[in-house]
Amino acid sequence: MAQSAFLQSLYHSHQQENDLPAPKLVADWLDGLMELLFPAYRNVHFDKLEDFERAFAENQHRLLSMLSNMQSRLPAPAHQLQQSFELGLPQVHTTLVADANAILAGDPAATTLIEVLRTYPGFYAIAVYRIAHALDQLDVPLLPRMLTEIAHGRTGIDIHPKAVIGNRFCIDHGTGIVIGETVVIGEDVKLYQGVTLGALSVRKELAQTKRHPTIGNRVIIYASATILGGNTIIGDDAIIGGNTWIVKSVPAGERVYYKTTK
Repeated sequence: MAQSAFLQSLYHSHQQENDLPAPKLVADWLDGLMELLFPAYRNVHFDKLEDFERAFAENQHRLLSMLSNMQSRLPAPAHQLQQSFELGLPQVHTTLVADANAILAGDPAATTLIEVLRTYPGFYAIAVYRIAHALDQLDVPLLPRMLTEIAHGRTGIDIHPKAVIGNRFCIDHGTGIVIGETVVIGEDVKLYQGVTLGALSVRKELAQTKRHPTIGNRVIIYASATILGGNTIIGDDAIIGGNTWIVKSVPAGERVYYKTTK
């Protein structure tokens, strides 16, 4: 009897969550979209424009199906949200091409743009973030987080979809980077592996406040630096050295380095 009650409880929980998209469906949709946006990811060759248009329409229909299934959780009709997302894709793509070129220009090891697109985990994480952020801006629940967690699992780079990140964003190496929910990053910023842009406090009552730092334009943050707090502002053109721990604002143009003492 106890086992039967347990199974009934599990069944009812499944019924209550029937409107949520399955993780595999989300991952398949994301992979298909990345293939369409960037030939470097493609698994299929398109001989005709009509074939490409059909594949694009099918991918967008998969998004519409996921959104339609969770309609009760959405702020607007699923078809309106899908259309708004589709209309925003050209700008997302333009921004991502600029990100990829920033990585190519900033990394001496990068030889071609296609190398960046196909092999750099930093670019992949940025791409998934920008797709997820576009959906988050439409107030689509849960799906943006599912997308960024796919990138997190594949790259070790954790970017919250609500973070605001400017143009020509560059992640070099990237493993272990954490960018929190209320982070604001300016343009032409470069981060290295292990950087944390986090919160000083994790108390639940502060959930709706700005808990994470603001990073100005053209800032470079080297490996394993930790920058915390919603009132912490890193000014334009600052350089933050590796292994630093920062909880106060840094003026524009300042250089901050970790100094060992004997």
